[in-house]
Amino acid sequence: MSYPILETDPAIIRDEVPATQHEARPGVLQRGLRFLWQRDWRGFVLPLLVLALWWGVTHFKLANTEVLAPPGAVLIEGLHQVFNGGFFWDLTASISRDLAGFTIGGLAGFALGTLLGTSRLAELLVAPSFNAVKQIALFAWIPMISVWFGMGEPAKVVFISLAAFYPVAINTFEGIRSVNRDYAEVARVYGFSRLQLWRRVILPAASPQIFTGLHLALIYAWLATIGAEYFLKSGYGVGNSMIDGREHFNMGSVLFGLVVVGSIGAALNQLAVRLEHRALKWRNRSA
Repeated sequence: MSYPILETDPAIIRDEVPATQHEARPGVLQRGLRFLWQRDWRGFVLPLLVLALWWGVTHFKLANTEVLAPPGAVLIEGLHQVFNGGFFWDLTASISRDLAGFTIGGLAGFALGTLLGTSRLAELLVAPSFNAVKQIALFAWIPMISVWFGMGEPAKVVFISLAAFYPVAINTFEGIRSVNRDYAEVARVYGFSRLQLWRRVILPAASPQIFTGLHLALIYAWLATIGAEYFLKSGYGVGNSMIDGREHFNMGSVLFGLVVVGSIGAALNQLAVRLEHRALKWRNRSA
């Protein structure tokens, strides 16, 4: 007499378990391939072409390798600085003074831009002088900054703050002045105080322009960081290590510094884009 095989029979379970596991493996692989496929890799085309051209020129001796170090030599120099040199001290020093200058200059620029944008009297008194001063080239301030603050860390932070100050001040002023006057009239009808008018009407309406200024300030602050380390040479910094490489005719160190500077600048730019997108997400929802 034969009995029907139940669905919970161990033999069936033993036969089905390997099949289930076998089906799970392609799922993980497919998700990984789908992730890679959905990524836009076109931005890497130009860097890869430049790297290939660089390797070809140095490999076939089309340029003096003492002046243009090959990619392998730059990689070796970079590994040496990371594991045996003071790379992390230089990187920490550069990023810390960059963020310090960006914070000080951004806050000062936001305060001045707000004052000029909300007060006609302040605009009449300050704007003409501000428009004249902003025409002075940034590096023209270095002789005076070096006399007033020396050649050390305070001078570098002041110089970086000055670079971040102008774009934030200008964009904050323009953003506030571009706010539709009808918004303020509606707020007065609802009995908004000055603080409520600023917090609920003016600041949200001007926020895209303000974030544009902060984005530019972050980029200019990083450029000013390298410039400050170049012209106000003292202490640690990525720019200082590049200058040391130039003085010792170590082009591997110079080119490695260029790669680091470009990579950090690109990372800061992406960070600013993501923060701006996250902060202004409410505009997309309201639209």
